[in-house]
Amino acid sequence: MIRGMDAVFKALSDPTRRDLLDRLYAEDGQTLGALEEGTPMTRFGVMKHLRVLEEAGLVTTRRRGREKLHFLNPVPIRLVHDRWVSKYAEPWVAGLAGLKNELEETPMEATKLVSWADGTAPVDDTAVFEIFIKTTPERLWEAITDPALRSRYSFGVSTSSDWTAGSSYHSGIPGAVEIAEGANLEVDPPRLLVQSFNALWSDEVKAEGPTRVTWEIEPVGTSCRLTVTHSGLRPGANSELYGGWPMILSGLKTLLETGEQLDTPGSLMYAE
Repeated sequence: MIRGMDAVFKALSDPTRRDLLDRLYAEDGQTLGALEEGTPMTRFGVMKHLRVLEEAGLVTTRRRGREKLHFLNPVPIRLVHDRWVSKYAEPWVAGLAGLKNELEETPMEATKLVSWADGTAPVDDTAVFEIFIKTTPERLWEAITDPALRSRYSFGVSTSSDWTAGSSYHSGIPGAVEIAEGANLEVDPPRLLVQSFNALWSDEVKAEGPTRVTWEIEPVGTSCRLTVTHSGLRPGANSELYGGWPMILSGLKTLLETGEQLDTPGSLMYAE
């Protein structure tokens, strides 16, 4: 088993840490003080558990003024899923999980992958995803911006642009489906890409209006930390807007580290 997965299983083995993840699932983007409330331990104890979750990549943090906000990051759990749940077994697993939820009378909306940064803010809710990939910043930037590479891990979708600040981009599969369009607001290769995002694949997502996607690449030793932040989401936004990110990022990691295409619906949906 690879070291990254060891850290994930270690983090999930503790009931207190699982409770912290459940609380972030219910309300994402909480401060340390908010997470400490209602927890039968000291502030230092909560900090120690959060540190383990951060080291496993299950929690990411962002600064908002003087506050440090904590976000649930579902990508490592998706990587575990992709390793042991085949594309053939996935429909059965999903069906059995849904049946379990229904029989236990668990609200089905609890299956969404990520919740919101601030449930009271009507303007800018945020979903944050983080993954570590053993590659160079230049190679990672190429995988994000090259249409042929992008299509191999992003639902078969290629994205075309000249990748200059202020330029437009378009994502889709010719003759099959239009996915998104927008503008490249900030372009700083191989470090930062900020894009407006207008979803096109259905009337429901079109009605959500424009949002923003930020790609941040940070070298860490011989690897890179990739953080994808999907912001500008309205409270209660259609989960299709952000729910595919863990699968896409899992496919990106597999492609760059092994050269192989991940056999999940995210990679194979339009492969033919």
